[in-house]
Amino acid sequence: MKRIKSTLMLMLLVLVVIAGCSQNNSSAGNKGANGVSGDSSGGNNKENITLKIFNAKTEIVDQLNELKQDYEQEHPGVKLQIDTVIGTDYASALKGRFAGNEMPDIFVNTGYTEMETWIDHLEDLSNEPWAQNVVEIAREPITKDGLLYGMPMNLEGYGFIYNKDLFEQAGIKEIPNTITELKAVIQKLEESGIKAFATSYQGIIPGRFGVNVPFAMQGDPVQFIREINDGTMNFVDNPIFRDWLDLIDLELNHSVQNPMTTDYNTQVTLFSSGDAAIIFNGNWIQPMLNNLNDKMNLGIMPVPINDDVKLNDHIYVGVPNFWVVNKNSEVKDQAKEFLNWLVTSETGQRYITDEFKFIPAFNNIEADSEIIGDLAAAVQSYVMEGKTYGWHWPRYPVGVVPEFGSAMQKYSSGYLDRDQLLIELKSAWDKFK
Repeated sequence: MKRIKSTLMLMLLVLVVIAGCSQNNSSAGNKGANGVSGDSSGGNNKENITLKIFNAKTEIVDQLNELKQDYEQEHPGVKLQIDTVIGTDYASALKGRFAGNEMPDIFVNTGYTEMETWIDHLEDLSNEPWAQNVVEIAREPITKDGLLYGMPMNLEGYGFIYNKDLFEQAGIKEIPNTITELKAVIQKLEESGIKAFATSYQGIIPGRFGVNVPFAMQGDPVQFIREINDGTMNFVDNPIFRDWLDLIDLELNHSVQNPMTTDYNTQVTLFSSGDAAIIFNGNWIQPMLNNLNDKMNLGIMPVPINDDVKLNDHIYVGVPNFWVVNKNSEVKDQAKEFLNWLVTSETGQRYITDEFKFIPAFNNIEADSEIIGDLAAAVQSYVMEGKTYGWHWPRYPVGVVPEFGSAMQKYSSGYLDRDQLLIELKSAWDKFK
C-alpha cells in the first residue's frame, strides 16, 4: 500500500514539473526580438511598447499628434512618444538626448555629412519593404557603401512663393526670371499699394535655404565645396555670391517689416493676410497657410540673382529629412514596423499626402495635386520640367548653418557690409570644417 502511494506521489510530481516547463516554454516563445511579450512571428500583439520619435518638422506637429492616435488604435499596446524641437537647433538637441541617455528610437537626419556623423547609431534599412520604391533623387544623401540608412520623409521645393491674386491685381501677367524683371514686378506691386516681400532673418531660413542659393547656382556645387574646403576658393571673389547679394539687398529694401525683428510665424502670417505678395519659403508652409487663409491662390517662382535667364529659371528641390532608426534601440524592430506602416498602409499614405501635404519620395504613392496643395503641385511641375537645383547644406561642415544664419542676421541689420558678410561666412566654414 505504501509502495502504491509512493508511486502515485511520484507520478503527480512529474506531471507538475512537466506542466511548469510547458508554461515557461510557452512564455518564452511569446517574447519578441526585444524581449517584449507578443506574437513570436513579429505581429502586432505587443504590450507596453513605447516608441520615442524625435521630430524636427515643426509644420506637421498637429498632424503627427492625430497620426499618433490612429497608429495606437491600429496597434494596441504600442504608444508613440513624439517630441518636436521648436525654436532651437535640432542637431544640438539630438546630441543632448544621446548624452543624457534619452536616446530616441526614431530620429531625423539630413544625410551626407550628418549621416557620416551619426553612422555608428544608424540601422541599415536597405532590406525594408519600402526601400525599393524610393525615388532616385532621395537615395544618394543617405546611402553609404551601397547601404540605405534612412527613409526619406518627402520631397520639398522652395523659391519665391507668390500670391497670384495680388500679382493679378497689380497687372503682373508673367513671373520674373531675371533680377531686372523682378525689379519691374516690385515696382508694379508697390504702385498698386502692395508691399513686395514678407521677410524674416530669424531662424533657419536665411542660413540654410538662403545661402544655399549661391551654392546651388555654381557650375559644379560639389567641386565648389571641395575648393572652399581646401582653401583654393573663397566667397568674396565668387561672382555668383556677389550677384546673390544684389537679390538680398532688393528683398531687404522692399520688405513689409523689419526682417531682423520678424520671426518665422509672423512672416508667414503677414503673407497669408495679404500684407505682402512674395515670401522666400517652401511648399512645407502649405498646412500653415491653409490654417491661416485657405482661400489663397499660390505659386512658386525662381529666385533670380542676375539677368542670366538659364541660370535663374530653377527652384530648389531636395529631401528635407530622413527618418532613421537608432540601431541600439531595444525596440528597433517596432520602429522599423512603424516606418513601414507610414509608407505602405492606407492610413499612413493618407497622412503623407492628405494631412502633411507632402510630395511623396516613393514611386508607389500617388499624390493628387488638389489635395497636396498649390505649392506642392508647382514644385512637382518644376521637377517634371527638370528645372531644379539641389540642396547642398547637408554637405557643409556640421554646425556651420546656424553660424551662417547669425551672419545673415547681422547683414540684415546693417552690422556687416557685403565683404564683411562673405568673409564671415568663410570664417564660419573654416571653424567647423
